[in-house]
Amino acid sequence: MEENKINMPLLGDEFPNLNEVQTTHGAMNLPQDLKGQWFVLFSHPADFTPVCTTEFVAFQKRYHEFKALNCKLIGMSVDQVFSHIKWVEWIKSELGIEIEFPIIAANDSLAMKLGMLHPGKGSNTVRAVFIVDPESKVRLIMYYPQEVGRNIDEVVRAVKALQTSDQQQGAIAAGWPNNELIGDRVIVPPATSEADAQKRTETYDCYDWWFCHKPLEK
Repeated sequence: MEENKINMPLLGDEFPNLNEVQTTHGAMNLPQDLKGQWFVLFSHPADFTPVCTTEFVAFQKRYHEFKALNCKLIGMSVDQVFSHIKWVEWIKSELGIEIEFPIIAANDSLAMKLGMLHPGKGSNTVRAVFIVDPESKVRLIMYYPQEVGRNIDEVVRAVKALQTSDQQQGAIAAGWPNNELIGDRVIVPPATSEADAQKRTETYDCYDWWFCHKPLEK
């Protein structure tokens, strides 16, 4: 019973060790094999299903965008690896799209470890997305129900936003880089003292001392 306990990682946690998991590209050890780079691990309910097929095509269409961000893609469901292989072959032969990223063949225990099995949905994994940084820390988690496909452009944007936040030492606005108020600018971290608050409007562009922003450094 303890083996199937849901113990999903939280934001800021180290991504759980997944040792010798079977994938369509051979065995992998996560996060060790991807230490030093970003990766996106996303789960799908099942192979050979319409919504999941549209998602895999969409991820592959943006494969080089993720690659340019030094970010690996990894798919996952509880289907066996031969099912993954056959599905990937079908996508290539019928849709003309070659899936270049690996797909993990998870078991129920592994899926439960990541909180990817919905108690009321049988053995199908939910549509989860984990964005993990080069230090193997979980930085963002998204969950979608089985009936709604993901917006893959948002996953790309989220990786870019996290990287930009780290590099620019600031926060990222809604809809970045096309925010309605400040465009692609970076929000300055909150003031930590009254003296700092008073200097804010002299140093940065501000709506008020608590809402200041700076240009995106190229």
